[in-house]
Amino acid sequence: MLELDDLDRGLIHALQVDARAPFTLIAEVLGCSTQTAVRRYRRLYAEGGLRVVALPSPRSARTHHWFLRLTAATRTAHDLATALARRPDTSWVRLTSGGTEIVAIVHTAPGGPDAHALLLRDIPRTAGITAVSAHYLLHTYVGGPAAWRGRIRTLTAEQEARLRAHDIPAQAQDGDPYLLTEADLRLLAALREDARASYAELAAATGSTPATAARRLAELRSHGALFFDVDIEPALLGATVSALLWMQVAPSRLDEVATALATHDELAVVAATTGPTNLVAHALCRDAEALHHYLTRRIALDAITRIETAPVLRTFKAAATLRT
Repeated sequence: MLELDDLDRGLIHALQVDARAPFTLIAEVLGCSTQTAVRRYRRLYAEGGLRVVALPSPRSARTHHWFLRLTAATRTAHDLATALARRPDTSWVRLTSGGTEIVAIVHTAPGGPDAHALLLRDIPRTAGITAVSAHYLLHTYVGGPAAWRGRIRTLTAEQEARLRAHDIPAQAQDGDPYLLTEADLRLLAALREDARASYAELAAATGSTPATAARRLAELRSHGALFFDVDIEPALLGATVSALLWMQVAPSRLDEVATALATHDELAVVAATTGPTNLVAHALCRDAEALHHYLTRRIALDAITRIETAPVLRTFKAAATLRT
């Protein structure tokens, strides 16, 4: 397995702070040459699966997100997970619980006869599925725009500030969300493939000019209509054990518990959902012993009345990247 040093980790951290920061600035912040920064990025891309993607904010995309849990026979679960991962309306497709459960996030658009076709028609009719449950995502405490702390442990506050000075700050979103146009969606489709694509490449992908692509991207960033995510195999960052935690919390204490869990370095996702388990988290730990320590000593809060732990065996799709 590829071994990362502090320079690699600093590069990943820098991309999480500002995914579009030029390599000249990243190199300056990291204290290396531009050529070295580019070479390390290409190495992480080729050997470590590093991908930088842009995703629309849920408010601007006008989509609803559902955690979907499917139970299937072991012999068909792999094929079902692969098929789900290839769909454009899914993300975070994982095989868990001994290879018999598939967990995915499904994105649905409000309204229209086919708004929930995958949930209501396509999946229930699929052979080999023995159980289905869908949990509507109500609020995300960690995940999406809020990065897992395991990716942002290297740079100092001063280094982060130098990167943020180049970033385009999002405006306060107190009123109605910015609604994406067809041109915006074409740009986002290109950025989902590679958020560090040049303006010339974005222009070619969207049928516009580099100046138009630059202006439109700046507008999307200023309106908070998109966010950037860094996708890399957690094991490269020292987290070899992954598990989904389905928790049951008294509704009156849900926000309190979720806010507390959001400060835990072990959790890459913390989200409130509907259903009998109303809080889900994604734990990333060094090894099985570290996960045991976390479950028995760190997350053992009295307000959590039940925890179901589902080890992740394989990730088929991350935020937007298919895993092979």
